[in-house]
Amino acid sequence: MGDAMERHDVMIIGTGPAGLSAAITAKIRNKKIMLLGSSNLSTKVEKAHAVQNYLGLPSVTGENMQKAFREHIASMGIEITEGRVSAVFPMGDYFGVQSSLGMLEASTVILATGVVMGKPYPGEETFLGKGVSYCATCDAPLYKKKTVAVIAASVHEESEANFLAEVAEKVYYVPLYKDEVHTSEKIEIVRETPKEIAGTSHVESFVTNANTYSVDGVFILRESIAPGQLVQGIEMDGAHVKVNRFMETSVHGCFACGDIVGRPYQYIKSAGEGNVAALSAVAYLDTHK
Repeated sequence: MGDAMERHDVMIIGTGPAGLSAAITAKIRNKKIMLLGSSNLSTKVEKAHAVQNYLGLPSVTGENMQKAFREHIASMGIEITEGRVSAVFPMGDYFGVQSSLGMLEASTVILATGVVMGKPYPGEETFLGKGVSYCATCDAPLYKKKTVAVIAASVHEESEANFLAEVAEKVYYVPLYKDEVHTSEKIEIVRETPKEIAGTSHVESFVTNANTYSVDGVFILRESIAPGQLVQGIEMDGAHVKVNRFMETSVHGCFACGDIVGRPYQYIKSAGEGNVAALSAVAYLDTHK
């Protein structure tokens, strides 16, 4: 295999207030971190007209808050690694993180992926791993010369669709956003509403409000993945990851913070929890040396 894979002390998944706060705290404690997510940080923060209750920043616009966040992490030399995580595997004394950049390794993981808006499509959970995927770059090779549909939550998914189009025979692209779509001419754009994913033992079709398409796979590219699907066997509290006051999840070495762990969905709460999660990850690393 050549060189052993680089193992990070702390892998932080998500670049909203919780993930950024966790990254800052872990970095101050001299841990080798990887901050994985969107370099646009949080679209939710960005689109906020005014944030009312953030300590020290009265009535700041979302845009200016993003700017402050960016400047803070830049001043500390923290870089964001652009990537999408599709699964986290506990391997005993470390975690294998399946991502659009390939397999990554970390001694601890902090989940800060925000909250998944919207219910799963009928058939989505049934066919997960049997034609339903959340990561184009991870699973594209399985669809060589096959037909796939891509349900895309935002403009950022267009590059994933283009990547798929190089491998697959046919790609239907279903944008859930209003903006103009700029994808490769090989891709067929379908401006319809996704209704269901159907099949017997494997995905066979994709149903919209207007048509049924014969497909071998459906890629659902949301802003984030439901946490129960991200980490196998993690204990949930309804739609949220269950944590204690130390932001520890039921999986040792895995911590969670921010909207993913529950209400109130407030930036100041997320930032505080990110700080706690990182301190807990650092304490965990120190006792497991």
